Amino acid sequence: MKRIVVFASGSGTNAENIIKYFKKTDFASVTLLLSNNKEAKVLERVKKHSIPSLVFTKNELNKTDLITKTLHNERPDLIVLAGFLLKFPENILNIFSNKVINIHPALLPKYGGKGMYGMRVHEKVIENSEKETGITIHYVNKNYDEGAIIFQKSFLLSQNDTARSVAKKIHDLEHEYFPKVIQELLTLKIKKQ
Repeated sequence: MKRIVVFASGSGTNAENIIKYFKKTDFASVTLLLSNNKEAKVLERVKKHSIPSLVFTKNELNKTDLITKTLHNERPDLIVLAGFLLKFPENILNIFSNKVINIHPALLPKYGGKGMYGMRVHEKVIENSEKETGITIHYVNKNYDEGAIIFQKSFLLSQNDTARSVAKKIHDLEHEYFPKVIQELLTLKIKKQ
């Protein structure tokens, strides 16, 4: 069975959606959740599903080998960032090359980069009168939101859309497509072996 490790910082609806999706399969499962926020609601969500979790500090992520050792022990086939707000360390990316993916609530390369997450993205999209927006799933590299794009799904915006309505549409797309793309990536890895 393929092993997925999820990193999350917030409420964890995407993380829980991924857990539920793979619980229905014998193909893969989320084996560990890692969070930099001891108050994150995601910790409650994963507990309900009996998924172990580890909370760490920014210092432990960047200046110790705690996370590297944890990941080595876990042997993930894929590392999924699902609302993880810290920059992912380059040393971990080097060890787990092409095994770390992220989801972004816009059509990259637009509206990416440091500080561009959540409602900030949707507010900018509305402010700039964009004709469309959507989601991007991409590999993670050393720069925020600049890794190779794996998948994008867009929708047209109406004049009545607000940042809040866009957030709801984005959330629906994330829940529909993120687990499917994860499964496709893991399947491709099986075929290559």
